[in-house]
Amino acid sequence: MPQPSTFHDSSNKTVSSYPSNSITIVCGTAKLLRLLNPCSVINRRWKVTTVLLLCTMLSLLPEKGMAKEQNTYKSLETFANVLSILENNYVQEIDTEEVVQGAIKGMLDVLDPHSSYMKPESFKDLQIETKGSFSGIGIEITQKDGALVIVSPIEGTPAFKKGIQAGDRIIKIDNQFTKDLSLAEAVDLLRGSKGSEVTISIIRKGWTEVQEFILVRDEIPLYSVKAKLLEPGYAYIRITNFQAKTTADARAEINKMAENGKIAGLILDLRNNPGGLLDQAVSISDLFLSQGMIVYTNGRLKEQNMEYLAHPGGPEYHFPMVVLVNGGSASASEIVAGALQDHKRALILGEQTFGKGSVQTIFPLSNGAGLRVTTARYYTPNGTSIQAKGITPDLIVPLQTIPDETAALSDPSMIKEKDLSHHIKNGNELKEKDSKESSESKEGKKKEASDLEKQMKNDNQLQTALLLLKGGLLFGGLKQ
Repeated sequence: MPQPSTFHDSSNKTVSSYPSNSITIVCGTAKLLRLLNPCSVINRRWKVTTVLLLCTMLSLLPEKGMAKEQNTYKSLETFANVLSILENNYVQEIDTEEVVQGAIKGMLDVLDPHSSYMKPESFKDLQIETKGSFSGIGIEITQKDGALVIVSPIEGTPAFKKGIQAGDRIIKIDNQFTKDLSLAEAVDLLRGSKGSEVTISIIRKGWTEVQEFILVRDEIPLYSVKAKLLEPGYAYIRITNFQAKTTADARAEINKMAENGKIAGLILDLRNNPGGLLDQAVSISDLFLSQGMIVYTNGRLKEQNMEYLAHPGGPEYHFPMVVLVNGGSASASEIVAGALQDHKRALILGEQTFGKGSVQTIFPLSNGAGLRVTTARYYTPNGTSIQAKGITPDLIVPLQTIPDETAALSDPSMIKEKDLSHHIKNGNELKEKDSKESSESKEGKKKEASDLEKQMKNDNQLQTALLLLKGGLLFGGLKQ
């Protein structure tokens, strides 16, 4: 089989552009179903011809695989018979296409949570999403034990701002229960035009009742890299998901911060990063590794066994590193964390990651739909499978929410003199106008400093990472 070209989208799925012969196989199966369908050919002579044709086909198969193929064609004939009975006897006329799609959904549901059938609209949305632009609420979801579970909210999105958390279970979307929905159907319900509303009912560990959240859909931001200096010499980079420009943006931010002085240490924040493009996860790892394996995949077919290696001659980044992870770090994030951990290039700090270690290939179908099938597992350089296990941090540090002691003292709803109608002016308006530009510049810098101070105060994992970098603790066995 020719080698497919693959890419991962921001929902942790590998998309494959397979040559036309793969589509021909699917179409051929559809034709066989029609051939076996006695409702389309009631004539007994045709049914006999069908059986003879099957016997001829089976006689051409190797003896070893004949029994398995016989069972397959027998199952297909049973399916065709059921469809025929429904078309002719159901209480009302059925939509054959809808019924067949339902059968395909059921067939994939018994395999794993990530294999699914995507209708043409969903497949088109997926292709748009891989470019980093789509409208929705900003969450990555999966299915676990029949429930729809949030892997992580994407930073800066409506879900993130409303306080949706990794591990939350979605019970209903608007008025529809999620128990019987496929992933693709759930995604369709969550997406919509910018500005429209969607209500999700959520249950969270520790809650006794389901709570409803009304979210206003928005354009999901394109940027995936945020960077700043925590202190002189100590850099911080947050990757929210892996998109087409992630590596280039991360490299540019590192070089920009290096202009202010030599970088003594870097914190790479992958918390609540649901994944994204595989090649970007590999190239981010390659920024900090000069040789060796980054990740490899292993499937049933030879073409699905792939290796991704680090390359020498890239940027010379020799500073110590800490990588922050949590339960919302999934797929591509786990690839990066696993590679840097196995090569002893970085200290992994935080909580156990999500454990999405499988590769999905999407086969485009002739009707514009897509068939997403789990085709391989991926492994860290040391041969560790991440699937259903995740990455165990070198240093486990649970996140502790620290309440803001000043919050109660600064109620934004409190009315002040300047809010009163016809209040007397201050008298220094002209002077204030003259100094407005310089004042805005100073205020911008003050706000940045204030935001950083607040983040450091409320994030014990980030505090710990910075202290380790500054103290040079636990880095004796790491490569730089």
